[in-house]
Amino acid sequence: MRITYDALTFDDVLLIPAYSNVLPKETSLKSRLSRNIELNLPIVSAAMDTVTEARLAIALAQEGGIGVVHKNMTAVAQAAEVARVKRFESGVIRDPITVDPDISI
Repeated sequence: MRITYDALTFDDVLLIPAYSNVLPKETSLKSRLSRNIELNLPIVSAAMDTVTEARLAIALAQEGGIGVVHKNMTAVAQAAEVARVKRFESGVIRDPITVDPDISI
């Protein structure tokens, strides 16, 4: 027995913009990931070694989503990635490397 389904791709669908009384600033995409975790943007990254490390987790957190650090590293390395995300504060570098004005670059 062969079962077939109708399917659509992105090329099969066209969304035409129309007038709306709802303003973008009045909308909310908030959703719950768990009982205690609410996301402002319902995006969760894949826990894959080619996808999520601190850099993506930081970017998602800034937009209101969440990144899941992958398990293909040691527990110490995972903890270091999570610490990098937790330490990141609005793009401010806590201990910047600086040079004196009289040093040539």
